[in-house]
Amino acid sequence: MRIGNRRLGFTLIELMIVMAIIVTLIAVAVPQYQKSIIRSKESVLKSNLFTMRQMIDEYSFDKQKAPQSLQDLVSDGYLREIPYDPMVGNNQSWKIIMEDPQQSVSQNEPGIWDVRSGSDKISSDGSPYADW
Repeated sequence: MRIGNRRLGFTLIELMIVMAIIVTLIAVAVPQYQKSIIRSKESVLKSNLFTMRQMIDEYSFDKQKAPQSLQDLVSDGYLREIPYDPMVGNNQSWKIIMEDPQQSVSQNEPGIWDVRSGSDKISSDGSPYADW
């Protein structure tokens, strides 16, 4: 379409410049977005670990013995459900650390002393998630 001697529309150069600007902005935004997702997963992991450790301690104090499994915490009402490990993506991957029988609350039935992530990945601070 023409108006007088002028053409309406964009030239190829103008479109190429706009596309280059858009690609540059996306190249900057995507890594930041991925970092924010990782940070949010790490925050959820810390929260889930804190909650489970707190409930293990409360269960041990109340029952005078440590839980034998994470399911004990659910069945006795300390947790609604076993939290999921956001780094692995399920609630079956937790690494359970059992008590030392010599130092357990109930030496007849040593139970869960600690819970850690089952992930083999490295966190944003450089430590393995399995050590949190």
